[in-house]
Amino acid sequence: MEDVTYVGSGRSIDIELGGQEVITIDLDNLDPNPEDVLDLLKEGQCRVSVWTKLAGEYWRRGYLAAAERIAHSAIESLQANGTTASSPPIYALLANIQIAHAQKAPKLVLSEAREDKLTNVRPKEEYYREAAQYLNTGERAAAEGGEGVGGTLAFLTRGIQQLATRSMDDAMRSFEGVLAEKPTNVVALLGKARILYARRSYPQALKLFQQILQLNPHCIPDPRIGIGLCLWALDYKSKAKAAWQRSLEVNPTDWSAQLLLGLESINASKTENLSEKDRAQAFLSGTKFIEKAFNANQKSAAAANALCELFLRKGSYKRALKLAERTIQFADTLTLLTEGNLRAARVLHAEGSLKEATKYYTTATDGQPKHVLGAIGMAQMQIQNDEIAAAIHTLDLLLQPPNPQRSVEAMVMLASLRAHPRPGVSSSDFAQEKAKARELFDRAIKALEQDDSRSSNGHVPPHTASYINDDLDMHIEIARLWQEESLDRTTRALKEALRLSEANEQIDPRLLNNMGALQHMEGNLAEARALYEDSLTKAASLGPDAGEGMSTSMLYNLARVYEDSGDISMAKEAYDKLLARHPEYVDAKVRQAQMLADLNQSNEAHDLLKQAMASQNSNLNLRAFYTYFLIQSNLPKPAKDFVFATLKDHDKHDVYSLCAAGWIQYHQSRESRDSSPKGLEERRRGFQRSAEFYDKALLLDPLCAFAAQGLAIVTAEDALGTFGGGPATSGGDDPQKRMRNARDALDIFAKIRESLNDGSVYLNMGHCYYARDEFDRAIESYETASIRFYNGHNVSVLLCLCRTWYAKASKDQSFVAMSTALKYAQKALHLQPSDKAILYNIAMVQQKAAELLFGLSPSKRTLKDLEWAILQAGHAQRLFASLAADSASVVPYSRDIADQRRKYGESMLRRGDEHLATQKEFEAEAQAKLVAARLRRQMERDKLEALEQEKIEEHRRQAEKLAEERRKAREQAQEWTREVQMESEEERERKSKRAAKKVKAEGESGDEGEPKKKKRSGGKLKKVVDQDVDNEQLFSDEEVDSKPAKKRVPKKRVVRDDEDQDAVGGPRKKQYKSKEIISDTDDEEMS
Repeated sequence: MEDVTYVGSGRSIDIELGGQEVITIDLDNLDPNPEDVLDLLKEGQCRVSVWTKLAGEYWRRGYLAAAERIAHSAIESLQANGTTASSPPIYALLANIQIAHAQKAPKLVLSEAREDKLTNVRPKEEYYREAAQYLNTGERAAAEGGEGVGGTLAFLTRGIQQLATRSMDDAMRSFEGVLAEKPTNVVALLGKARILYARRSYPQALKLFQQILQLNPHCIPDPRIGIGLCLWALDYKSKAKAAWQRSLEVNPTDWSAQLLLGLESINASKTENLSEKDRAQAFLSGTKFIEKAFNANQKSAAAANALCELFLRKGSYKRALKLAERTIQFADTLTLLTEGNLRAARVLHAEGSLKEATKYYTTATDGQPKHVLGAIGMAQMQIQNDEIAAAIHTLDLLLQPPNPQRSVEAMVMLASLRAHPRPGVSSSDFAQEKAKARELFDRAIKALEQDDSRSSNGHVPPHTASYINDDLDMHIEIARLWQEESLDRTTRALKEALRLSEANEQIDPRLLNNMGALQHMEGNLAEARALYEDSLTKAASLGPDAGEGMSTSMLYNLARVYEDSGDISMAKEAYDKLLARHPEYVDAKVRQAQMLADLNQSNEAHDLLKQAMASQNSNLNLRAFYTYFLIQSNLPKPAKDFVFATLKDHDKHDVYSLCAAGWIQYHQSRESRDSSPKGLEERRRGFQRSAEFYDKALLLDPLCAFAAQGLAIVTAEDALGTFGGGPATSGGDDPQKRMRNARDALDIFAKIRESLNDGSVYLNMGHCYYARDEFDRAIESYETASIRFYNGHNVSVLLCLCRTWYAKASKDQSFVAMSTALKYAQKALHLQPSDKAILYNIAMVQQKAAELLFGLSPSKRTLKDLEWAILQAGHAQRLFASLAADSASVVPYSRDIADQRRKYGESMLRRGDEHLATQKEFEAEAQAKLVAARLRRQMERDKLEALEQEKIEEHRRQAEKLAEERRKAREQAQEWTREVQMESEEERERKSKRAAKKVKAEGESGDEGEPKKKKRSGGKLKKVVDQDVDNEQLFSDEEVDSKPAKKRVPKKRVVRDDEDQDAVGGPRKKQYKSKEIISDTDDEEMS
């Protein structure tokens, strides 16, 4: 084989033949058919590098098949020459060519594709398998030739193949092996960066892509694409876009940059803060970029997927389906495969091909079970196939752990499905389903509110939040779910629905009617009336066909609010108008009958009810009201016959009729006065049948509070025992049994109170507390019933309060409680002035009040109360006399007892003057004692105040004296300080003179060298007493501040001469040790 030389700039190859002839191949003008070139290469027995360079040049120019042909020819040539040991680079080249073929090959081939049908194509897996085989063959050839296995080229090719087959860990080891030897290998760096990006290590991947760009700014594939992807993932959207734009400038034909810029423009067009024009421009620009990207690479699943969405929105279903199938066949990631299946399913769903759409949805959800759009689409298919339970299960899997998805659309859809009744679901299960639906709606509304709050803080809200929150049907469904649980929640939901309806300028009259009903139930009659009238107006504008059916119930509701407002004439007019349109509307007749009954026109009301019964005799609601009317009209016998007829001929399981029958039986037995054995037996049987009716009603409806209350009354009054004619117990057991029965009844009433908001429950609880002598709690229950439910106008409750306060006053001997009992009795008389029983009770309470005060000691009553009680007792005497002389045939009391009470009152009042005198005397003495005590307390206070004033004066004098002493001390100290300062200055002058004399003396007598040692004198020391020095040490601030304090050492005591003491003077003197060298005269010492 001849040598090969490269000439020029490397864009040509010289092949020497036979040692003389040289053939030059121009690489810039290659023939697409490589046959001639192959003959030259074989004849020249060229090196491997020539084969690979030429094959690579063909590959670079897009002649991939020619490059592969050259590589195979190279293998054949090397095998023929026996130089297979140098073939590994050729096998690596073949492996890369197979990987390049795989990039344009489909991942799978749809056998049932409708639009994008592929024939005679090989899937990616075959190419990848052949690439692996070539690599293995190359390694074996290298091993057999003794050149060793591996090398940079082999590692890179193996890493690329592993990366293409998603073997990330193996690919990372291959690239790391190359980078360990050559850290700047661009191919290895690209592979590692792609793996880090796939593992979501965006900062590390970004660093590598930037390093690649520095090493090779013209690298293909362009690292700017990877830089932009990492920046986008790190939420640097503008920088990512700039990177892609720069990539497109460098490589104008690069489809990946065009695709990414197109997707960025499409996303930007969804931004709410852009103007409509800018959004349209961004969308148009994105569409063009995506089309260019797909045209540049029609085998790209990502470009096909993006373009499919655009055609799907435009309604071009045929082209969209082709692109979706293209995405499915060429997708090399699970995400793209799922997206392709979903878009194919959506196209087929829109076309009505539900079976095929279901197949694609199933494939998508099998691959990604938590994909929101896939789960919702699959649920829609299941709903279309009437598989509601399966749809609920699909959405439940999406929203439940593990990895629950936050999808408001799925929450709302699942809530709506759960709120819809389904066959085979029991009432208890359906109640649980409704509770779950309410919870899901609450979660959805909360998520929407969070999105709104984030958007108010500058974040872009999700596109779904707006249209879900504006879903009118969703708010109506929420209102329907809460209507039996919470009127407040129902009102809020309906208000939101009404707001949306008004915003669309298409107000549904039914919304106004429902809002009016809610306001009506809450007692807002004016608001309800306005809403009803508005709904009628809106319904009339819809035309006779649509509006007539709505206006019927609206007119009835309007009449009801007129009635509740007390506008009887307007209510009657509305009912008449309604009955003129629909004579068979029995509810209007029932309300008219009730209005007549309230006006004491019972006969006219009865006639209307008979007319209604004639037209709808089997209407159970109508029969229930007729039973109520007969009972309220005090017609117990017809009421009993009618309710028994209802149970016998119409519905023996009607709960209302059973409760009414129980009440009638109980009332009849309770009011029975037949004390004969037969009468007692009938009474007992009546109570027993009453309990049976209530028990049966509870079996049919365990939540029936009225039946439970009836049984509680039976229990409290022991209707099945002694009260019902049973054998009497011993005297000691009766009170205990009464207490026990009242306790059991209270437990039942407490449970009834949670479900039945009615005054009768509190009234019965008060009866039980009264039976147990718990008067305070009985009063609380009675007052709750009277104030909350009857506005203080129920005579029975007022009389119960009177009775309880009377019993409490008798027990506690409280005149205040007795006065309260009288107040309630007088209120009841005001409501029923002709009731003689109330008059009797008033007289009894007035007489008992005086009797109570007469029995109290003077210290426990007042003269004012006593005078008022005697006055009231006199009024009671007149009442008793009037009641005893009443000539009516039937009176609700005993005339004899009234006369006896009158006589007793006369005897009691005879002692009234005596009690008044005693009370006056007691209060006079008490007042005198009080005055005396006040005087004593005043004297004590005056004495204490005088002592306190004296102490204050003494303290003041002492303070003044102390202040004067301190003032004098300060003045003296200031005077001493001035004296010391003057003396200190004189002393410093004397010291300076003594020091000068000392230096002079030492200079005359001493030696120039070492001074002589001083000897201690054994004689008497001269006394040196200097008052100025002493004062300076005691008072000088300068000396104290500038020198640290020294411990005073004991000094030798010497005897002082009288002359010295007289010369110096002053009481403060200190003695100092004298100098060892004594001066001749004392004058020198003192000068």
